[in-house]
Amino acid sequence: MKGILGRKVGMTEVFTKDGALIPVTVVSVEPNTVMQVKTTEKDGYNAIQLGVVDKSEKHSTRANVGHAKKANTTPKRFLKEIRNVAGEYQVGDQLSADIFAVGEVVDVTGTSKGKGFAGVIKRHNQSRGPETHGSTYHRRPGSMGTMLPKRVLKGKHLAGHMGVDTVTVQNLEIIEVNAKENYILVSGNVPGPKKGLVTIKSAVKNNRKANPKEVITFVEEVAEAETTPVETTEAQEN
Repeated sequence: MKGILGRKVGMTEVFTKDGALIPVTVVSVEPNTVMQVKTTEKDGYNAIQLGVVDKSEKHSTRANVGHAKKANTTPKRFLKEIRNVAGEYQVGDQLSADIFAVGEVVDVTGTSKGKGFAGVIKRHNQSRGPETHGSTYHRRPGSMGTMLPKRVLKGKHLAGHMGVDTVTVQNLEIIEVNAKENYILVSGNVPGPKKGLVTIKSAVKNNRKANPKEVITFVEEVAEAETTPVETTEAQEN
């Protein structure tokens, strides 16, 4: 298991050399700092704590400042634990986008967009009632249940706050990794708004072999200026 934190930039599409079009999500990956290493002997489980996005000491607590100094870095705005990591890490190590390779299958976790208070049609995709013929039932939730047990059963789909949930999309493929410009292209869409924090981890239910895609890249060629030979006269030579 391995993972890294990043920010969702947006969606685009790429073409492979065999002519396939793949919709991808661009995830910007700033250097992740290992803030803490947890072991089974000391903490009861194996994990590393990653921190990303610097935060000024003025807006940090003393505990956060002291925690960051152990890693020889500044306080971080976002902290996330990655459990059951493979390999050895030291406090203060920097992780970049090249921790993943093209063709790997990952799970991406983010916070879904907030929709505010929503009714049952938008929130739970229920059907509406008749619009004509004297019907007074249009967008209501419908029956609350049977006569017994004379109460609304737990889990009944009703209107309420929609969104701002932790959502994980599984088995997405890494299409491209650019460590120089610090971004990762992930196939498909991932939860959350633009600039939202996402966690990319190794897939837990993957049984596929890595199948790297060859993406077509465009390189701008700079044309060399044509030079014309200068003719010299006998007077100039003398």
